[in-house]
Amino acid sequence: MLGMGALSALALPPVHCLPVLLITFPALGRAINRASGWKNAAWAGALFGFGFYTANLYWLVNAVMIRAEEFWWFVPFPSLGCALILAPMVAAAAAFSCLAPAGPRRLLALAASWTLFDMGRVFLFSGFTWNPLGSALAVPGAVGDVLIQPAAWIGVDGLTFFVVLTALFGGQALQDAVRVRSGRPARVFPRRADRLRIAACAAFMLCASLTASIIRLNTVHPAGEAGPVTVLVQGNVPETEKVGHLNPRDIFMRYLHLTADGVLQARKLQPAFADAVTRPIVFLWPETAFPGSGLLQDSPRARQMIMDWAQGADAGFIGALRVDDNGRYRNSVIALAPGGEMTAFYDKARLVPFGEYQPPFIPLQIVPQGGMAAGPGAQTWHLPGIPAVGPLVCYEVIFSGLTVDRHDRPRWLANVTNDAWFGDSAGPRQHLSSVRLRAVEEGLPIARAANTGISIAYDGFGHELARLGWGKTGTLVAPLPAALPAPLFARCGRSLPVLLSLAVFLAALVRIQRKPVK
Repeated sequence: MLGMGALSALALPPVHCLPVLLITFPALGRAINRASGWKNAAWAGALFGFGFYTANLYWLVNAVMIRAEEFWWFVPFPSLGCALILAPMVAAAAAFSCLAPAGPRRLLALAASWTLFDMGRVFLFSGFTWNPLGSALAVPGAVGDVLIQPAAWIGVDGLTFFVVLTALFGGQALQDAVRVRSGRPARVFPRRADRLRIAACAAFMLCASLTASIIRLNTVHPAGEAGPVTVLVQGNVPETEKVGHLNPRDIFMRYLHLTADGVLQARKLQPAFADAVTRPIVFLWPETAFPGSGLLQDSPRARQMIMDWAQGADAGFIGALRVDDNGRYRNSVIALAPGGEMTAFYDKARLVPFGEYQPPFIPLQIVPQGGMAAGPGAQTWHLPGIPAVGPLVCYEVIFSGLTVDRHDRPRWLANVTNDAWFGDSAGPRQHLSSVRLRAVEEGLPIARAANTGISIAYDGFGHELARLGWGKTGTLVAPLPAALPAPLFARCGRSLPVLLSLAVFLAALVRIQRKPVK
């Protein structure tokens, strides 16, 4: 089971090898079907989950290696420790599936319980919903654009349910067909009619999903005012320089020069807009981009310099640390007006466990001074001349259904992040798939500025508008379109995949009495 779990990670970004799930999930399903009790099923699920999360979170060790001289002893813990914390979620899903009788109904219960417990990861410490299996459908390019459109109705968790369901039933039916043809007995679906029925259902669901996605892509249109022209500044500053405060002045000047160049490019774009409307220009600096040990909130001179270099910009969003009235540090994005005044700030609400936040009941003190203070949650900024915007800091963009203020829907999303901690690995690409899926779920264009990349802009369909790749220094000018009408998921949130999974789980427990043939 360990190997099967690890192999399943190949389906996730950036590999997207979806067929591997047709091998690995039937193996998990068989182990649970054969289990003599829920404890054995839970053990099989725990092994599968440990292999799965260890493999897909391997890149976490990169963050420790940046300060290896100080935290060398912690190197084995990030990936293995997170896997130990997350594997019980798979174990619980496997155990609960045993409430249904062995066979197809238990597989059905497993797909539903996997989804429910996967969604429950939002409650682990400060939350860690990284890499739901639905993100495997976020394949780069036009194929992914079509595959992820159902997220507008059922969210990434609904996609996870259908991915697991298809892998369990489709994979097992295929394997049983091969076994029967080779003269061996089928394991779950001995009757050819059952296998054909599963194939027909899978084909119908796929065709229906693709048809609905294509219809949505061609019939839903942006409404209201267009978004701003965003200038995404990618300083490409190595994390070792930032942590050691080696050259804060050089870093600051690099950002000033890049900002000036990017805003100049944006101003040149203005006459090219078909609607002949002069759009506001907003530039974004990545998470904690303001360098050195000083604070932007205490430096009016630095704020004035930033906006002087950004001549022509209507606003600047700067990733910076902030100190609140209680003396606690907060990971923030600060909005600057053309005169350098701070017009708004947003504090990161979902902090990274062991990075920004010290989980309780952990005897080892990993985070200095117990970590940062969290903000109150999703907000919408209403800034002069700027379409209403929802700011997001770093990985809190991974939280499906929790990225937008439901009572004050913004017109676009601004995400500042710093993935330099994780190197040129799968981590930044997995993070990027979350950004794309949030755009689809909320129907909102999103602009993302990342320190070392990947800086990117998506429209409300999750279609890529512009990209600046990993490890490049430069600016990305991306005019954003208008928002789409709020899709079903944006109105109902995660209640939809919860209800879907609960209904299927309960259906798996109900025994249908067939009338005897007379």
